[in-house]
Amino acid sequence: MVICVVSLAPTCVWSHAHAGKIDDSMPDAQKIRFCERVRDFALQAFYDRDKGRPMKVFVEDGSDGARITIHVIRRIYEEPQISSPKKAEAFGRATCNEMMGTKAAPE
Repeated sequence: MVICVVSLAPTCVWSHAHAGKIDDSMPDAQKIRFCERVRDFALQAFYDRDKGRPMKVFVEDGSDGARITIHVIRRIYEEPQISSPKKAEAFGRATCNEMMGTKAAPE
């Protein structure tokens, strides 16, 4: 829960945390890094969709990486309720974590 206290500061800033450097000793380090890349592809897909550009997808080679990334990109193009960059990032990250069976990266 984020609480903003009005004081002398003219604005309240909501933190937008990204996972820091992922230590290789973490059990799911590769999966976490992969889901960060999927999040980035989701954000790019949102911007491409927003600008009327055609969908860019990866060659379906049977790998989990291509399957998950293509799924996320297609859903962003299909679902108008993914209506902001933050929603696209959150959708990409959550979908990847769910499909990969990973825990969220520590913030």
